[in-house]
Amino acid sequence: MAFRIKIENVVASASLGVPVKLEKLVANLDGIEYEPEQFPGLVMRLKDPKAAALIFSSGKIVCTGAKSPKDAKLVISKIVKRMNRLGMKIPKSYKVQLENIVASAKLDRELNLNNIAFTLENTEYEPEQFPGLVMRIDDPRVTFLLFGSGKIICTGGRSIQDVKRAVAKADKKLRKIQ
Repeated sequence: MAFRIKIENVVASASLGVPVKLEKLVANLDGIEYEPEQFPGLVMRLKDPKAAALIFSSGKIVCTGAKSPKDAKLVISKIVKRMNRLGMKIPKSYKVQLENIVASAKLDRELNLNNIAFTLENTEYEPEQFPGLVMRIDDPRVTFLLFGSGKIICTGGRSIQDVKRAVAKADKKLRKIQ
């Protein structure tokens, strides 16, 4: 069964290995929010690709809101280019790590969440508090939100392959009990 899996959000991080002067970024670049009393990093929003990045004085960058791993890497490289243009000495090589991929998919049927909660292990379902059922699997280590409509959200994947494998595995488990 092939699924149309839509990537909703990709979170990636990079450690540049050098300290970053946040004040210098604030003074010279647009699209930045920095309130050190409330949060130790600054937020930079990019339009192309559309995403946001948290930048910390330690040299750590966390990109969020990207729609693909490729876009997340591009956001980080654009930020590094801007830093270099400002005279910051950022090393040429740094590793971008995919931290989390959130994806959605629609199964070809409705789901009986009560039955799933009753039958499968590693599930939580409290319809009075939230309409979705939470289901966890170990390999790959992801968490699903399942809805009666057949819509599913997968979070925790570290690669597109993880997400595809997890959705197929969840579908197989659910078909056995429905």
